[in-house]
Amino acid sequence: MTLRAPAKLNLCLLLGPRRDDGLHELCSLFEALSLADRIVVTEAERDEVVCPGVAGTNLAAIALAALRGRGWDRPPMRIEIEKRIPVAAGLGGGSADAAAVLRLAADEVEGVEELAAVIGADVPSQLDPGLALVWGAGERVEPLAAAGEHAFVLIPGAEGLSTAEVYAEADRLGLGRDGAEIEQSRGRLREAVGSGASPLDYCELLVNDLEPAAVSLRPEVAGALDVLSDAGAQRALLTGSGPTAFGLFADIVAADRAAAALPPRYAAAIVAGPDSFG
Repeated sequence: MTLRAPAKLNLCLLLGPRRDDGLHELCSLFEALSLADRIVVTEAERDEVVCPGVAGTNLAAIALAALRGRGWDRPPMRIEIEKRIPVAAGLGGGSADAAAVLRLAADEVEGVEELAAVIGADVPSQLDPGLALVWGAGERVEPLAAAGEHAFVLIPGAEGLSTAEVYAEADRLGLGRDGAEIEQSRGRLREAVGSGASPLDYCELLVNDLEPAAVSLRPEVAGALDVLSDAGAQRALLTGSGPTAFGLFADIVAADRAAAALPPRYAAAIVAGPDSFG
């Protein structure tokens, strides 16, 4: 069995106050991308998750163990992940892989949504990849109608950026909004997205409150944002906690043209559109 695990982009990320559990209240607009990891699942003598070239904790392995803990009794399996989503880039690659594993048992195990929230803040939104309004610490997900035509150019950072470090830097810089402003912003986003509007129609609402913190830790991120703006992006932002910068364009043709015109140092830029998952 071959699975796809789409990357996610934060079209908008608003940072709220820190909660009692240490997490921050957020309001974000998530969109799944055509950029996706490829996952091959085969029967094996024992459960095994393999992700060549990626060290450390694997959220897909955690997801599989969590399903077994709920009594999932499919035969042992080998899950091999071919990484196409840059690692530690703010694109939710690990969460996408975990969500793909959880989807295997969606109709066989109760409480998959609860497991997703325990595994990671970005996992619940990727159980059903698409366009979604996300809030709380990421566990509250409201699916939205697919957006009108648009495309992206992504510039991954040369090295990853720790989410925890970015949030700590945001706290140090005093970034964020109060709870009432987060609530009001969520309403404005929901109204603007409507039934199929393109993000180009509400560019003014697309901001990332973590951007100053990421730039503080990785100053080169600012250069990537400037280059995307110079290439004609309608909006240039950071996704998640970074360090990937993205530019919003009218369509895939415009995105391809812009990527081709970037300076040679940005040869790793990726052109992607919204995902047509499902």
